[in-house]
Amino acid sequence: MYTHIAIASVAGAAALAENATASMVPKFDPKSQRFDQSTFFGRVSKMLLACDPSLLFYSGEEVNRCKAMVDDYENQLTNLPDGVSESEMSRKLWEAQRISNAALHPDTGDTIPHPFRMSGYVPFNGPICVAMVASQSTSALLFWSWVNQSQNALVNFYNRNAASEMTNETLAISYAAAVGSSLAVAFGLATFIQKKYSPAQAKNLLKWVAFPSAIVASSLNCYIVRSPEIDTGIPLVDKDGNDVLPNETSKIAAERGVNSTTLSRAILQAPVYFLPPLLMGILPPVKNMIMRNPMMRVPVTTYLLLVCFGVGLPCSVAIFPQMGEIKPDEAEEKYHGLKDEKNGKPYDVLYYNKGL
Repeated sequence: MYTHIAIASVAGAAALAENATASMVPKFDPKSQRFDQSTFFGRVSKMLLACDPSLLFYSGEEVNRCKAMVDDYENQLTNLPDGVSESEMSRKLWEAQRISNAALHPDTGDTIPHPFRMSGYVPFNGPICVAMVASQSTSALLFWSWVNQSQNALVNFYNRNAASEMTNETLAISYAAAVGSSLAVAFGLATFIQKKYSPAQAKNLLKWVAFPSAIVASSLNCYIVRSPEIDTGIPLVDKDGNDVLPNETSKIAAERGVNSTTLSRAILQAPVYFLPPLLMGILPPVKNMIMRNPMMRVPVTTYLLLVCFGVGLPCSVAIFPQMGEIKPDEAEEKYHGLKDEKNGKPYDVLYYNKGL
């Protein structure tokens, strides 16, 4: 029950953010953004709405209807229904884009399975994190670490920059390396603790193994699964999203994208493992309730962990802009001095999708 309440709280936070920014909706443009992506607040707002668990409830038919509405945006804004302003229609279009983007991959247009969408991260991965924190034996820790990293590997795969193809063989090798390395970290730390400390001490310390192992494992997982992008490179585009060199890719941009995504995955673990015990210790109402009724510790911890996970996810992803920037001179030589065909002037900056 507390899991459902926590997920509902995260969805409620997204709804509040959407309503709070309703008066600041710009005119819809599919090549632009509703929120200013040059600021951390703007990126957090975008990701908070993108990670909204309520997006999972839209059917495939509704998602396709929203996608069609976005594709027909010019007609929607030109032929406004009676009593509907341009601002109101723009808000509907931004919402339609949010719904379709949550379910469809931006590069391929393929439907992303529910457990591997960013909107599904809290309801599907959150309970797994709770189980990892609650693990008090090596076998339980290893099992939930395997489940966690398997799910993470598929999230990383489905939310990668898919402009670079990945074969099934590469995917299998990446998955095996990512999950194998994560289990090795968890097993190594758990074994060290059990050998160095008494059974009673080891039982208390084992719950702290989840944090460092999650940081290392999640980082390795993300880097290994996404590393094929570095080998093939990713396209560089102009400010309008058009390829500046069709059929050409940049390995330098791909490496930057993978590295920044890997770092955000590591940072995500901090609010998940540190904020719940901190809040339980400094918030008098929560602290007093647990002191009066110790049985409430587990459900309260579960609730706080999932809420912190739901808020920490958009914050950690928002540290780096979705569309990374790179100067032509910092990319491969083929991009040096490249000119914009529209005005004949050299590009000052190029862009790339770093993936999520």
